[in-house]
Amino acid sequence: MGRITVDDLKKIKEKHQATFKLREGGNRAKVTVHMGTCGIAAGARAVMDALIDEMAAKEVKDVILTTSGCAGFCVKEPMATVEIVGEAPVKYCSLNADKMRKVLNEHVIGGNVVEEYALVVGSETSY
Repeated sequence: MGRITVDDLKKIKEKHQATFKLREGGNRAKVTVHMGTCGIAAGARAVMDALIDEMAAKEVKDVILTTSGCAGFCVKEPMATVEIVGEAPVKYCSLNADKMRKVLNEHVIGGNVVEEYALVVGSETSY
C-alpha cells in the first residue's frame, strides 16, 4: 500500500462533500438507514451506498438521508425507515442494495409503499 497523496485526499473530500450534501438535502422526506452493529453486519453499508448512489443519479435533493443505531429487530436487518411529510412512517426490512433502490424509486419518489418489503407502517408507541 502506497502513501496517500494530496490528490487522493482531494478525491476523498469531494466524495464525502457530495454525501453530506445529500444527507442535508431538503425536508419533503427523510430516509433513515439503521446502522447499528447488527445492521452493518447484515449489510446496511451496501444499502446506504446504493441509496446514496441512486439519489445522486436521480438528482434527489429534497430528501434527508440519515442513519441511526439498531431499530430493535436485529433479525430483520438491514432496515430503513421512510418518513414522508404528512404520511405515516414505513419501516422496511431485510433490505439489500436492489431492494433499497426499489424503495427509493417507488415509495420516496413515486409515493407508493413497497408492501413486499414493509415490516410496519406507523410510529411505535410505548405505554
